[in-house]
Amino acid sequence: MSDIDPLVLDLVEWIAREPRTHADVMDAWRTSCPRLTVWEEAVERGLVRRVAMEGRGACVIEVNPNETPLSADAGYVLRGPAGVVLPALVAAAWP
Repeated sequence: MSDIDPLVLDLVEWIAREPRTHADVMDAWRTSCPRLTVWEEAVERGLVRRVAMEGRGACVIEVNPNETPLSADAGYVLRGPAGVVLPALVAAAWP
């Protein structure tokens, strides 16, 4: 784990102290950058993930050509590359 950015480790330690909502993470960690790169790196490395919490009005939708560790927790799984699946989904939802 020595090749992980110290800021990513700080984020993971902060999340590990207590369950946090995605909104909590975004509020506490977002900078002027519209993307939260430390979150993205932590997710890519499998250090954190978003999971739907029953009764909280949230749902995980996985868009990926392959099964991942998140697949079992996802409310919906759409197999295929995001660049293909998401435009088709938008076109179907808003014809």
